Amino acid sequence: MAAPHYDYDLLVIGSGPAGHRAAIQAAKLDKHVAIIEKRTVVGGVCINTGTIPSKSLREAALNLSGYRERGIYGASYSVKQHITMRDLLFRVDHVISTEIDVARHQLMRNGVDILTAKARFVDPHRLALELVPDGIHQEATAANIVIAVGTETVQDPFARCDGQHIFTCDDLLTVEHLPRSLTVVGAGVIGLEYACIFAALGVRVTLIDARSQMLPFVDREIMEALVYHLRGNRATLFLGETVSSIECYEDDRGAHVRLLLASGKQVVTDKVLYSVGRRGATDQLGLEAAGLSADDRGRIRVNEYYQTDAEHIYAVGDVIGFPSLASTSMEQGRLASCHAFGVPTHSIPSLFPYGIFTVPGISMVGKTEEELTKEGVAYEVGRAQYREIARGQILGDRTGLLKLIFDRNDRRLLGVHIIGAEAAELVHIGQAVLALGGKVDYFVDTVFNYPTLAECYKTAAFDGINRLGLS
Repeated sequence: MAAPHYDYDLLVIGSGPAGHRAAIQAAKLDKHVAIIEKRTVVGGVCINTGTIPSKSLREAALNLSGYRERGIYGASYSVKQHITMRDLLFRVDHVISTEIDVARHQLMRNGVDILTAKARFVDPHRLALELVPDGIHQEATAANIVIAVGTETVQDPFARCDGQHIFTCDDLLTVEHLPRSLTVVGAGVIGLEYACIFAALGVRVTLIDARSQMLPFVDREIMEALVYHLRGNRATLFLGETVSSIECYEDDRGAHVRLLLASGKQVVTDKVLYSVGRRGATDQLGLEAAGLSADDRGRIRVNEYYQTDAEHIYAVGDVIGFPSLASTSMEQGRLASCHAFGVPTHSIPSLFPYGIFTVPGISMVGKTEEELTKEGVAYEVGRAQYREIARGQILGDRTGLLKLIFDRNDRRLLGVHIIGAEAAELVHIGQAVLALGGKVDYFVDTVFNYPTLAECYKTAAFDGINRLGLS
């Protein structure tokens, strides 16, 4: 019996980091590939409204506000006295347009067909496509399919996100004027990042979250340091609190938003960022036609190879849930394509790094103290304060911290946790040592360039080993 003929070897739904990498990997394997994107531009949420815009906004905010140099020139220092949203978005728009062009060019030069359309399953191998913007309908078939549709913001009916006073993360960058006050509802990674950015700009920020502890997967000492910095930037935190109602009103001073908390507290603010989470953008995919289903948050269940219940259909990226990072999504896309075409791969998910672009930034890889305590592992900790490092003084970052966790018995490195300047870059040194099963002694024996933040590793290693001598 002849094998069925398909239009493509691989169809990828979604052009964000996961879908983009899946398509490129399959193309490198000389497969006939198409990527389906319902937007008129490629890149998905990551490039257009999520990761790239928020990180570009952060960089613009830190530069224009002079925040990084205040440790040297004082709290009143700023590059520009009156910063506007136009100032901030000038940089954001440039980076977005460049990244879109780079992503599109990569797809084109690798021979990946780009189909601008909305996709819906007709059967496990067939997709109905509604071409954008002309609405023409056609179908495409594939031997393998990768679902990489990402997520969309969760909206509660009472929040009434209107794009003028109450915003989601996807439309926050449409704010016309920098608000005097901003309330962020939801202290997940995205909400926390935006809270830190606006606080650094001098906006009076209020952060509300139902959990008593923010980002519980992050080392507690690191999170306590971030909370300290946030409060130092005049932010108010209401943890363990829920919002029962939100209303807009006007008085002689202009338009405001009033939030009533379940505890009876009231918060009055200029703008609200409603960031209570995201759900998989799977509602319009017709998953049932492919024999698939999503959970109550739109997420698709996969196995260790990123296969769904239909073995030729894969799901990768934010649509499968935690950790929902661009870096991990890219790796998932690559691994899924390799598995679909029988190419052996190797990856170390337990050593994927986390980069959280708060102010100051946070990055981590490996185990936290809390995890090791729960597992009953005997460990020791070595710390290096940025203020002890010449490069920290040069940068004006006197509050940064690098923390090494290692096994007390064999000195094997177990975790690296950083808060401070260049945290997301600096963590990769520790990641390499972890991946190779190295010991904390490696940092003692290694000579780092001077003056650099990398010296923190040597200082932290000495600190930890010295603690062993005192025990």
